[in-house]
Amino acid sequence: MTTDSFDVDTLTQSDIIRFFSSPAAHRGQEVKRIDTHANIAFLVGNDAYKMKRDVKFPFLDYSSLEKRKSACEAEMRLNSQYAPQIYRSALPITLERDGTLELAGQGEVVEWVVHMNRFNEHLGLDRIAEEKGISRELALDLAKLMVDAHSRTTQREAQPWIDDLLAYTNQNLDAFQEFPQFFPAEEVLALDKAARKEHQFIEGIIQNRGELGLVRLTHGDAHLANIVMFDGKPMLFDAVEFDDAIATGDVLYDLAFLLLDLCERKEPEAANVVLNAYLQLTQEPQHLKDIRVLRFYLMMRAAIRAKIAAAASLHQEGATRSKTEHQAEEYFKICQRALEPTPPVLCVIGGLSGTGKTTVAQGLAPQLGRMPGAVHLRTDVLRKELLGIPERVKAGHDSYTPEFSAKVYAELMHRAELVLAAGHSVIVDGVFSKKEERDSVEQIAAKTGAEFIGLWLEADVETLINRVESRHGDASDADAKVVRLQQTYDAGEIDWVKLDAAKSKETVLEQACSATGLQPPN
Repeated sequence: MTTDSFDVDTLTQSDIIRFFSSPAAHRGQEVKRIDTHANIAFLVGNDAYKMKRDVKFPFLDYSSLEKRKSACEAEMRLNSQYAPQIYRSALPITLERDGTLELAGQGEVVEWVVHMNRFNEHLGLDRIAEEKGISRELALDLAKLMVDAHSRTTQREAQPWIDDLLAYTNQNLDAFQEFPQFFPAEEVLALDKAARKEHQFIEGIIQNRGELGLVRLTHGDAHLANIVMFDGKPMLFDAVEFDDAIATGDVLYDLAFLLLDLCERKEPEAANVVLNAYLQLTQEPQHLKDIRVLRFYLMMRAAIRAKIAAAASLHQEGATRSKTEHQAEEYFKICQRALEPTPPVLCVIGGLSGTGKTTVAQGLAPQLGRMPGAVHLRTDVLRKELLGIPERVKAGHDSYTPEFSAKVYAELMHRAELVLAAGHSVIVDGVFSKKEERDSVEQIAAKTGAEFIGLWLEADVETLINRVESRHGDASDADAKVVRLQQTYDAGEIDWVKLDAAKSKETVLEQACSATGLQPPN
């Protein structure tokens, strides 16, 4: 409550904002205010309140009290499914008979806010990325988060969203042409041409994905600033509530925002982990077949970010403006990268158990092919999937028969072919001790027109035994007995590039990068 007195006929939202920004409105507690183009957040002790600005944009309309009330209620409804620990209620701000304003009082309602539990700002994923970086473990949790979020969504028609994508393309062209200082005219036209061509190519693919239930009402704004650590795990919040059309899209489009954010923040390894873990956890073969759509989705997400940054820079000064201008230019470059013609590559890493195939594959994958790197297929993981057991549960001996192993490799080849046929690169790791297995995988590359790279890792038996016995929580079931058995294999002539896997993992990865023409990770 405040001592200021207002009249309902002259009261403005600015008056209400000034009231709510004052400690007097919160029993003397200090207020931290955070402004965005559409909302104002007020952080007070253990509480947080979000007020919708009285604004109207082409994509958002908060221009009436009733619309702001509906938006607050929608925000509560949508976000309760993602972050019930944060969202509490939609509350009115009222004008009392004595002319004072009060939160949830008895007088006439003059504004609405969303009441939330305040969280530590340093636990936001954007801050964690900036201060610590995104670890592999956290990236795996982010993939699980997105899979869980998409499991809660409802199906929507694809065609309206396909039409919206074309409308966004038109809007992007207009917006880019307004800022030639950030977006060179010739490059804008070239990007627009490529975008329209790609939209036309994937239209039928998206239509089919819609029929399969993969176009849904999603979170709609799943980037790092809208994810917070809660009880040690990432949690989504602040879903798009103001327009279901904006929140509707392919689940891979929803995922693309997170992938884009990681790439823009120079976290390519994390982006690649999120992509591969998401594909593995969903076990949706259609994602592999349709992965071509991801390049357009990344471009579109980056284009929206680029034009927003360009417009925002006009209202900024100094270092803040320079940073925003740089972001606009960087996002535009990502748009171009996403649609660049990038021939697919099939990189296969073979070798006996304990040679470090998966470590090398994970090191190479983020750099291989188009953003955000290659799809990683691993025989150990696929075997557990085909058995219907968690990847860290030890499989029975009957799953290592020649017949079942042949089934694993056949499925591996099938999936690799799907991804390569869609124009995306693949990295595979498996023993590949049989010549016919190596020949078959090379034939997949030839069939799909992909460049083939074969790497063979070798190390002495003592090193291999030490490695497999020190493994914990891995999909591989190999032990010392398996390693000794593999020493009896007749692999035949191996014409892949051979690497000394007895060396440190950093050295082996450097060898692999040199063999593939990639840059070693920092």
